[in-house]
Amino acid sequence: MTDVSHSTDTPQPGGVPLRITPVAMLGTRRARRLVERNILVYRRSWVFFVSGFFEPFFYLLSIGLGLNKLVGPIHVGQQLIPYTIYVAPGLLASSAMNGATLDSTFNVFFKLKIAKTYDAVLSTPLGPGDVALGELTWALMRATVYSTAFLVVMAGLGYVLSPWAILCLPAAMCVSFAFAAVGMAGTTYMRSWQDFDKVSLALIPLFLFSATFYPLSVYPGWVQAVIRCTPLYQGIALLRGLDTGILSWTLAGHAAYLVTAGFLGLAVATRRMAALLLP
Repeated sequence: MTDVSHSTDTPQPGGVPLRITPVAMLGTRRARRLVERNILVYRRSWVFFVSGFFEPFFYLLSIGLGLNKLVGPIHVGQQLIPYTIYVAPGLLASSAMNGATLDSTFNVFFKLKIAKTYDAVLSTPLGPGDVALGELTWALMRATVYSTAFLVVMAGLGYVLSPWAILCLPAAMCVSFAFAAVGMAGTTYMRSWQDFDKVSLALIPLFLFSATFYPLSVYPGWVQAVIRCTPLYQGIALLRGLDTGILSWTLAGHAAYLVTAGFLGLAVATRRMAALLLP
């Protein structure tokens, strides 16, 4: 007798049983096949791949050329730094957020609801865990490209203050991981393209009010408490501390928050994928 608490044979669209186990639900090395597919697809659409990098880059350029001349230096800890250097880590975090969110929301929804790509994928040895892990890996790769390019621009423009800024890249990957996983989990609950208004409704306030452009101290106390709970603020605080070289144990707390959010989002996304794709 089969122990259904640990494994279940579920028919696939091609008629081949798909064995769902706890390991399969978590994803396996087969997930890289989905990453390879995405690389082949975007090889001919590279313009769409790089487009998400330019919004925060143009913000940084415009602030450096214009607003920086109107705004005085900002106190960060015991340091007094130029406004552009204050804003740059926040825009780096926003670039990581954009790269991760684009793929984990719009593209996943299209493949899930419109193109039915994942129905075809499950006719292969891949399971729902492989789908979730593969798409998360791809979103993380895209966001890492954005973050790397942005960090190079920051260094080239002289917006890096500390050698610890080298850790901004893995920190930005933590930001991407959190947003990609949570974004994919949320996408599995969306029913139509109109639901994506909620994505913009979430991302725009995060971008504007997560201490990206202003110190947290300018907000009322209750607003500060809300902002501290948001993932983009956690990422910005982590990146700003590394860029300026102001290190403390709170940076580890920010990183732990982002990694935990990422794993929780991946777990929800995997379960939702299985519920939506398997009979």
